[in-house]
Amino acid sequence: MRLNKSVFVFIAIVGLLLIAPFVVAQQSQSQPPRQDAQPPKKKEPQRQGAEADQQQEKGLVEKIDTDLVLLDVAVIDQSGKPIMNLKKEEFQVYENKIIQPIESVDIVDAPLSLGIVIDTSGSMRTKLQTVSDSALTLVKQMKDEDEAFIAQFKAEAELLRDFTRDKRELEDGLNELFTGGGTALLDAIIATADHAQSKGKQRKKALVVISDGVEKNSSWKEKEVIKAIQEDDVQVYLVGILDESDDSASLFGKSATKKAKDLLIRLAEDSGGRAFFPKDASEMPAVMAQVAKDLRSQYVIGYSPTNDKKDGTYRTIKVVATPKDTRKLIVRTRQGYTAKGGTGATQAATDNKLRVEKPQ
Repeated sequence: MRLNKSVFVFIAIVGLLLIAPFVVAQQSQSQPPRQDAQPPKKKEPQRQGAEADQQQEKGLVEKIDTDLVLLDVAVIDQSGKPIMNLKKEEFQVYENKIIQPIESVDIVDAPLSLGIVIDTSGSMRTKLQTVSDSALTLVKQMKDEDEAFIAQFKAEAELLRDFTRDKRELEDGLNELFTGGGTALLDAIIATADHAQSKGKQRKKALVVISDGVEKNSSWKEKEVIKAIQEDDVQVYLVGILDESDDSASLFGKSATKKAKDLLIRLAEDSGGRAFFPKDASEMPAVMAQVAKDLRSQYVIGYSPTNDKKDGTYRTIKVVATPKDTRKLIVRTRQGYTAKGGTGATQAATDNKLRVEKPQ
């Protein structure tokens, strides 16, 4: 018996309806899942070590172009140990005895533009080898981003090696030291500070000056030099190799040794640096190590002067640290600066001679 054609059509339709869900399910299983959401981004690791210091230093350099005053500040306890855990609220900054709003307090191992300046006058003849060896200790402790120059001075300052990161080149410069002539300490400091400020590539600049402190031939006066190095924002570390046997006062007042020591202390303190007086040659390496450590153990404080006039006036600075545990701390920073708008001294150099001409 033959089936009606319509019956076959009906059966085919029913069969398709029954197997369709299974076909759809099989296709959905074979297709990859749709990814509407983006995968979570990896969290960037926190910067550490040298990279973090470079980022902080970049921020400090950017602040130079603003009206912020930046201060390199060293804080030590009564035993001379650096204190590096103070917070912003534990500092006070005074300008002309008026408290100032502190904008930032940073701790960063900033790269240095360093000048190593050595007295090679006749009175240093017997000490020169010790001085050269000690200065080399400082060179060897330089970090990769540091740069330094070598200068000697007698009646005027002479550049032996300009700014470089090449330690061997700096060592060669130290080997070229030679003695003879008079001592123009103040002229040498102002000339080399000016060179550091104008030619140094790093924000932080310092001089290490090694001398017996005997001042005889300078045309610049002490107050003029202090004002100039504060304006240049160059920290000056002075290592005084003094003749302690000549420490008796004359009929006219202080001995030559006492005068030399006092001068070196004032120059260092007013610039935010420090003065050292080793008793003999054996102490020189330790002194150089302490200088290097001191330069690395500092805060950078930025404040906005309440007196925003660009009038070229000189303004005193004082920084006070008041820790929560009430310890008595010693704070060192430059003790003043000249506001924008003034005119400073200009450098005049002939070949490798360094000097600063006094304004007329």
